[in-house]
Amino acid sequence: MDRKIKVSAVSYLNTKPLLFGISRHAVMEEIDLVLEYPALIAQHLREDTVDLGLVPVAAIPSIPNARIVSDYGIGAEGKVASVCLFSKVPVANIERVYLDYQSRTSVRLAQVLLKHYWKKEVEVLQAPENYIELIDGSDAGVIIGDRALEQLPHFPYIYDLAEHWQQFTGLPFIFAAWVANKELPPAFLRQFDEANALGLQHLEEVIQENLYPVYDLNIYYRENIRYFLDEEKKKGLALFLEYLKAPSIV
Repeated sequence: MDRKIKVSAVSYLNTKPLLFGISRHAVMEEIDLVLEYPALIAQHLREDTVDLGLVPVAAIPSIPNARIVSDYGIGAEGKVASVCLFSKVPVANIERVYLDYQSRTSVRLAQVLLKHYWKKEVEVLQAPENYIELIDGSDAGVIIGDRALEQLPHFPYIYDLAEHWQQFTGLPFIFAAWVANKELPPAFLRQFDEANALGLQHLEEVIQENLYPVYDLNIYYRENIRYFLDEEKKKGLALFLEYLKAPSIV
């Protein structure tokens, strides 16, 4: 390419290790890095205004020429901690679920599990801004990211969606992957993988830069999030995308 490669990512706690490595690697000289919301990243890949983005995997089928181009992303083997169904009652008693449609992958994962794993017919509610306050009685809600970590002490029933996906399928889960909408130079992709790995080699520094009293980032980065996308995770992703092809998930 005769220009910088446009790369888009989010700046959430779970991406900090990857961004740490990328920002300190020579690959930064070849890219134009923009931080934005997950839904915008997928939109910009669809519109071809970026070349490479860390996208929620549920968006992959909507991106023309989409291909996963890195061995790194956001995955989990068991508990992920930051993508959960929160409730005041057991899942058997849940009747309505608030789904935050800004988090497409987590929403679709919740729908797959409710239908096929918990075998629950529920009413789906679009989550307003203050929906966490509305989780009460038989009304539950899917909360993701930093906000989910903050809510962990406050609910009696918390269903970690990655953990239950693993129990349901026997496979780990990928939440987000580096996706390109075109062929990128192999030399660049090798450098980009090196940059992702660099951050994971410096987790102590990442934690020091992002002091977070709400949840132990040592546990989050070393045990909850699995950044290397191995073959088992890719099998989990393929199965998830098959479920998404169903005309109606719930």
